[in-house]
Amino acid sequence: MMSIIAVALGGSAGAVSRFLVTAAVSKRFSKRFPYGTLTVNLLGSFLLGWLSAALSSGSSWLLFAGTGFMGAFTTFSTLNVEFLKLMLERRWNALTIYFISTFGLGIAFGFLGYAAGT
Repeated sequence: MMSIIAVALGGSAGAVSRFLVTAAVSKRFSKRFPYGTLTVNLLGSFLLGWLSAALSSGSSWLLFAGTGFMGAFTTFSTLNVEFLKLMLERRWNALTIYFISTFGLGIAFGFLGYAAGT
């Protein structure tokens, strides 16, 4: 039961944090490119990498921060909708940059976070 509570509390905090970060970044930068989602996904990749290295597997903190918070903070569904919108708008350059940034930098940020956590 404590595991479920840890994931639920972390998820709640992560969802609110995603909303706040995305809104702040989107307000500051162009709305023609999904900077907010890119920011939370790259930050989430780094932090999840760090958490995975720094916390022992199965710990309540990893469930709270990794599964709960990071699971709600990062967003795969929004990423897919934004890919689709860029495709439908035929914005191929932006789509290519977003794709490479999300996946290429996401893996790199995850690796850097893991390295920082060891």
